[in-house]
Amino acid sequence: MIDKYSSKLIEKARKIKLLALDVDGVLTDGRIIYGNSGEEIKNFDVNDGFGITLIRRSGIKCVILTAQGAPLVKKRARELKIDKVYQNFHYKIEAFAKIKNKFKVEEDEICFAGDDLVDIPVLKRVGLAVCPRNAMEEVKAFAHYVTEKPGGAGAVREICNFILKAQGTWEKVTSRYFE
Repeated sequence: MIDKYSSKLIEKARKIKLLALDVDGVLTDGRIIYGNSGEEIKNFDVNDGFGITLIRRSGIKCVILTAQGAPLVKKRARELKIDKVYQNFHYKIEAFAKIKNKFKVEEDEICFAGDDLVDIPVLKRVGLAVCPRNAMEEVKAFAHYVTEKPGGAGAVREICNFILKAQGTWEKVTSRYFE
Protein backbone atom coordinates (compact mmCIF):
# COMPACT_ATOMS: atom_id res chain seq x y z
CA MET A 1 0.00 0.00 0.00
CA ILE A 2 2.71 2.47 0.94
CA ASP A 3 4.50 2.10 -2.41
CA LYS A 4 1.79 3.98 -4.30
CA TYR A 5 2.44 7.24 -2.40
CA SER A 6 5.06 9.84 -3.22
CA SER A 7 8.13 10.05 -1.02
CA LYS A 8 7.13 13.64 -0.14
CA LEU A 9 3.72 12.46 1.15
CA ILE A 10 5.30 9.60 3.11
CA GLU A 11 7.74 12.06 4.70
CA LYS A 12 4.83 14.27 5.80
CA ALA A 13 3.09 11.25 7.36
CA ARG A 14 6.23 10.21 9.24
CA LYS A 15 6.14 13.46 11.24
CA ILE A 16 2.55 13.09 12.48
CA LYS A 17 2.00 13.08 16.26
CA LEU A 18 -1.66 14.16 16.27
CA LEU A 19 -4.62 13.29 14.07
CA ALA A 20 -7.49 15.80 14.00
CA LEU A 21 -10.76 14.79 12.39
CA ASP A 22 -13.86 16.64 11.27
CA VAL A 23 -17.11 14.76 11.88
CA ASP A 24 -19.77 15.37 9.22
CA GLY A 25 -18.38 14.22 5.89
CA VAL A 26 -15.23 12.65 7.37
CA LEU A 27 -16.20 10.42 10.31
CA THR A 28 -19.72 10.21 8.86
CA ASP A 29 -21.11 10.30 5.34
CA GLY A 30 -22.32 13.84 5.97
CA ARG A 31 -26.00 13.01 6.25
CA ILE A 32 -27.87 14.10 9.35
CA ILE A 33 -30.99 12.09 10.13
CA TYR A 34 -33.60 13.16 12.63
CA GLY A 35 -35.65 10.59 14.54
CA ASN A 36 -39.36 10.99 15.25
CA SER A 37 -38.66 12.70 18.57
CA GLY A 38 -36.18 15.12 16.99
CA GLU A 39 -32.99 13.34 18.05
CA GLU A 40 -30.07 13.54 15.67
CA ILE A 41 -28.72 10.34 14.19
CA LYS A 42 -25.31 9.95 12.53
CA ASN A 43 -23.75 6.88 10.95
CA PHE A 44 -20.19 6.08 12.04
CA ASP A 45 -18.13 3.43 10.27
CA VAL A 46 -16.78 0.68 12.54
CA ASN A 47 -13.66 0.28 10.38
CA ASP A 48 -12.87 3.96 10.80
CA GLY A 49 -13.26 3.50 14.56
CA PHE A 50 -10.82 0.61 14.58
CA GLY A 51 -8.34 2.70 12.59
CA ILE A 52 -8.51 5.31 15.36
CA THR A 53 -7.91 2.57 17.93
CA LEU A 54 -4.81 1.47 16.01
CA ILE A 55 -3.44 4.98 15.57
CA ARG A 56 -3.89 5.71 19.28
CA ARG A 57 -2.16 2.43 20.10
CA SER A 58 0.87 3.70 18.20
CA GLY A 59 1.06 6.75 20.48
CA ILE A 60 -0.50 9.28 18.11
CA LYS A 61 -3.04 11.54 19.80
CA CYS A 62 -6.47 11.93 18.22
CA VAL A 63 -8.94 14.81 18.46
CA ILE A 64 -12.24 15.73 16.89
CA LEU A 65 -12.64 19.25 15.52
CA THR A 66 -16.16 20.07 14.35
CA ALA A 67 -18.31 23.10 13.67
CA GLN A 68 -21.39 21.31 14.99
CA GLY A 69 -22.23 20.24 18.51
CA ALA A 70 -23.91 16.93 19.25
CA PRO A 71 -23.98 14.71 22.34
CA LEU A 72 -23.60 11.62 20.16
CA VAL A 73 -20.20 12.90 18.94
CA LYS A 74 -19.00 12.98 22.57
CA LYS A 75 -20.40 9.47 23.04
CA ARG A 76 -18.55 8.12 20.00
CA ALA A 77 -15.36 9.91 21.11
CA ARG A 78 -15.58 8.27 24.56
CA GLU A 79 -16.04 4.84 22.96
CA LEU A 80 -12.92 5.37 20.86
CA LYS A 81 -10.95 7.00 23.70
CA ILE A 82 -10.34 10.08 21.57
CA ASP A 83 -8.14 12.49 23.49
CA LYS A 84 -10.26 15.65 23.14
CA VAL A 85 -13.38 16.87 21.35
CA TYR A 86 -13.62 20.43 20.06
CA GLN A 87 -17.26 21.11 19.10
CA ASN A 88 -19.10 24.26 17.98
CA PHE A 89 -16.04 25.80 16.33
CA HIS A 90 -17.44 27.43 13.21
CA TYR A 91 -14.07 29.12 12.70
CA LYS A 92 -11.89 26.07 13.27
CA ILE A 93 -8.57 27.90 13.21
CA GLU A 94 -9.39 29.18 16.73
CA ALA A 95 -9.58 25.62 18.02
CA PHE A 96 -6.45 24.73 16.04
CA ALA A 97 -4.37 27.08 18.20
CA LYS A 98 -5.81 25.45 21.33
CA ILE A 99 -4.97 21.99 19.99
CA LYS A 100 -1.34 22.93 19.27
CA ASN A 101 -0.93 24.38 22.75
CA LYS A 102 -2.68 21.59 24.65
CA PHE A 103 -0.82 18.77 22.90
CA LYS A 104 2.45 20.67 22.44
CA VAL A 105 2.73 19.85 18.74
CA GLU A 106 3.99 21.84 15.79
CA GLU A 107 1.85 22.41 12.72
CA ASP A 108 3.89 19.95 10.63
CA GLU A 109 3.20 17.24 13.26
CA ILE A 110 -0.58 17.45 12.75
CA CYS A 111 -2.72 15.64 10.22
CA PHE A 112 -6.18 17.13 9.72
CA ALA A 113 -8.98 15.58 7.69
CA GLY A 114 -11.79 17.87 6.57
CA ASP A 115 -14.26 18.02 3.72
CA ASP A 116 -15.86 21.46 3.48
CA LEU A 117 -15.03 25.16 3.23
CA VAL A 118 -14.86 25.66 7.02
CA ASP A 119 -11.95 23.20 7.07
CA ILE A 120 -9.72 25.07 4.61
CA PRO A 121 -8.03 27.44 7.11
CA VAL A 122 -6.80 24.43 9.13
CA LEU A 123 -5.94 22.34 6.06
CA LYS A 124 -3.69 25.18 4.91
CA ARG A 125 -1.68 25.08 8.15
CA VAL A 126 -1.12 21.40 8.96
CA GLY A 127 1.73 19.15 7.95
CA LEU A 128 -0.58 16.59 6.37
CA ALA A 129 -3.88 17.90 4.96
CA VAL A 130 -6.32 15.17 3.97
CA CYS A 131 -9.84 15.06 2.63
CA PRO A 132 -12.13 12.20 1.63
CA ARG A 133 -12.84 11.63 -2.04
CA ASN A 134 -16.34 13.07 -1.66
CA ALA A 135 -15.09 16.39 -0.23
CA MET A 136 -15.96 19.67 -1.91
CA GLU A 137 -13.77 20.31 -4.96
CA GLU A 138 -12.58 23.59 -3.45
CA VAL A 139 -11.28 21.67 -0.43
CA LYS A 140 -9.41 19.10 -2.51
CA ALA A 141 -7.23 21.90 -3.84
CA PHE A 142 -5.75 22.30 -0.33
CA ALA A 143 -5.25 18.61 0.42
CA HIS A 144 -1.92 16.84 0.23
CA TYR A 145 -3.86 13.59 0.02
CA VAL A 146 -7.39 12.74 -1.15
CA THR A 147 -8.53 9.33 0.07
CA GLU A 148 -9.86 6.64 -2.22
CA LYS A 149 -12.68 5.93 0.25
CA PRO A 150 -15.49 8.40 0.94
CA GLY A 151 -16.15 10.04 4.29
CA GLY A 152 -18.03 7.81 6.70
CA ALA A 153 -17.10 4.72 4.70
CA GLY A 154 -13.44 3.97 5.29
CA ALA A 155 -11.68 7.31 4.65
CA VAL A 156 -10.48 7.61 8.25
CA ARG A 157 -9.26 4.01 8.29
CA GLU A 158 -7.36 4.67 5.08
CA ILE A 159 -5.70 7.72 6.67
CA CYS A 160 -4.79 5.79 9.83
CA ASN A 161 -3.38 2.82 7.91
CA PHE A 162 -1.32 5.15 5.71
CA ILE A 163 0.20 7.02 8.67
CA LEU A 164 0.97 3.79 10.56
CA LYS A 165 2.67 2.24 7.54
CA ALA A 166 4.60 5.42 6.72
CA GLN A 167 5.87 5.57 10.32
CA GLY A 168 6.76 1.87 10.34
CA THR A 169 4.46 1.08 13.28
CA TRP A 170 1.83 -0.93 11.38
CA GLU A 171 3.32 -4.32 12.26
CA LYS A 172 3.76 -3.38 15.92
CA VAL A 173 0.15 -2.26 16.46
CA THR A 174 -1.42 -5.08 14.42
CA SER A 175 0.87 -8.04 15.21
CA ARG A 176 -1.54 -9.61 17.71
CA TYR A 177 -4.07 -10.14 14.93
CA PHE A 178 -1.65 -12.09 12.76
CA GLU A 179 -0.40 -14.51 15.42
